[in-house]
Amino acid sequence: MSASEVHAVLDALAEVGAQVWVGGGWGVDALVGRQTRPHRDLDLAIESTAEQAALRALARLGYAVQTDWRPVRVEVAAPGDRWVDLHPVVFDEAGNGVQAGLDGGVFTYPAACFVTGTIAGREVGCLSVQQQLRFHSGYQPRAVDLADLALLRRMQR
Repeated sequence: MSASEVHAVLDALAEVGAQVWVGGGWGVDALVGRQTRPHRDLDLAIESTAEQAALRALARLGYAVQTDWRPVRVEVAAPGDRWVDLHPVVFDEAGNGVQAGLDGGVFTYPAACFVTGTIAGREVGCLSVQQQLRFHSGYQPRAVDLADLALLRRMQR
């Protein structure tokens, strides 16, 4: 997925009032401030109340649901090998979030984990270094995950 497609997706979601934060590989790159590697998809934490509006906005860009594991996640794809993975988050009054997990557990998003970064010269909402490190644990990392972890650990110092 290209940086220009990331911008197009973020613009479409902003137009419908969906607040999102970039995670995954693009989220790491947003924190670094530059693209460090190619990305298959765009991972987004999204406020759960905006999920339906977001799916309609993405449909206008040619995206269709490919994987529906709601309330955990929904992945959409479009021609040209474009993929977006939405992770619906329910927020409390203090700005802390919770996302359902596949095993019945939950992923927590402390209010402080919502920060900003830069993708191709544009400021974007993203997940903090600490949150990204938490999400990169608990599974066997691939080579790209190991590269992302190394970048995150350098930013921790």
